[in-house]
Amino acid sequence: MVQVVLASRNLHKLEEIRRMRPDIHWLAMPPELPDPPETGDTFVENALQKATFVYQATGLPCLADDSGLEVDFLGGRPGVHSKRFSEEGTDTANNAKLLSALSGQAQRSARYRCVLALVAPGGQSTVAGSCEGEIGEGGRGSGGFGYDPLFFATATPGKTVAELTAAEKDAISHRGAAMARLDELFVAVGVGVQPSEATFGDTVPDVSGRA
Repeated sequence: MVQVVLASRNLHKLEEIRRMRPDIHWLAMPPELPDPPETGDTFVENALQKATFVYQATGLPCLADDSGLEVDFLGGRPGVHSKRFSEEGTDTANNAKLLSALSGQAQRSARYRCVLALVAPGGQSTVAGSCEGEIGEGGRGSGGFGYDPLFFATATPGKTVAELTAAEKDAISHRGAAMARLDELFVAVGVGVQPSEATFGDTVPDVSGRA
């Protein structure tokens, strides 16, 4: 089974990735490592930065995700700063700030974007996915995370992403679109089906059922 380290401590992202590709032996980051840097101006730069950081520390193939929400009326913001859009940096505060910024605005088109970067001994490569939609005027639903309670995907009209089942979200999400191309990354960097055994850390935990 292919073994890949995930360069993230976001349990929501880790669970989605683990759920989409259960055939991969996903390894958690070594607990002694600091959080990977993400100081780039684009999703590609940040994803490569995070994957490279963890790969250099472990020597094992490493996958990093960098993703966020682009709102057309806001010129593409919050973009790479989606996680830290508000001063508090919480989902509740980020959503409240976004609703305030769009108050009274008719143009509410937006999209989720995701870039996956894989860094391995054979090189590095990226793939991307997106999900078009619009921002609602209030939060709905208890599933998902981030801006999901505000985001109505074009592919699932009438429901916010937070109102979708996990399977429904995976089928239309930006991360799902990028993960559908994961094998392209394996081919690009020469990751085979029998990489060496890990010598550190734990497998990514099953956190299914968490919000």
